[in-house]
Amino acid sequence: MSVKQLFDLTGKVALITGGTKGLGLQMAEALGEQGAKVFISARNAAEVEQVVADLATQGIEAGGIACDMGDLQSNPIGTLVDAVEAKFGTVDILINNAGTTWGQRAEEHSYEGWQKVMTLNVDVCFLMAQEVARRFMIPRQSGKIINIASIAGLKGNRANSGIFTVAYNTSKAAAINLTRALAGEWGAYNINVNAICPGYFPTKLAKGLEKVTELIKQGTPLGRIGGDEDIKGTAVYLASEASRHVTGQAIAVDGGNSVV
Repeated sequence: MSVKQLFDLTGKVALITGGTKGLGLQMAEALGEQGAKVFISARNAAEVEQVVADLATQGIEAGGIACDMGDLQSNPIGTLVDAVEAKFGTVDILINNAGTTWGQRAEEHSYEGWQKVMTLNVDVCFLMAQEVARRFMIPRQSGKIINIASIAGLKGNRANSGIFTVAYNTSKAAAINLTRALAGEWGAYNINVNAICPGYFPTKLAKGLEKVTELIKQGTPLGRIGGDEDIKGTAVYLASEASRHVTGQAIAVDGGNSVV
């Protein structure tokens, strides 16, 4: 198999939660450019419709629905997986990208905020992987699952950093170890489970960190923050046959911030 073939996603179906903006949109465009059919979800129906139309103008076959992944009582997981099955018949690649944060000091952090973060960043990540694996990947003995974690899951915060995300950091650490646990169990079914750990990208989820952007740059070996193209290559790699012998890994895409 040639290197081009290793990275080719022609005919594959990718399901991406939180796919209408930021990192989710980057990955949708990247996988679509490599030939994948892309199905996205987000809470805003108008945004989903617009992104599906935009992807189509790029020659990407796409679909999507609006659903609130954090509202488990409304069964968003079943609704979403049913919709992608109706549209494309299967799921070959799952990217668990939907996430949230809650900024409070640990000693003041509300339980409501803690639950919200853990539900979307951990529970939904597991339940989505479980549903897609049971329905499509285990029977077919093949699949790629990518959990979007964060370098925040690799470390804590300094008290003087101005960033208070104890629930977020904890949830992303859980997502990393969930990735390892699923990789260990599902390797027998030829399912690769890996995590991407982005550093600081100026996305909606990172709103409020603009004030420390220069400090982040100064603490990053490459001297910059994440840009519009910087997660695409890693996503394609982990979604493709190029990474067929890689599982249970957490790859930092952070300009080296997590190593210094």
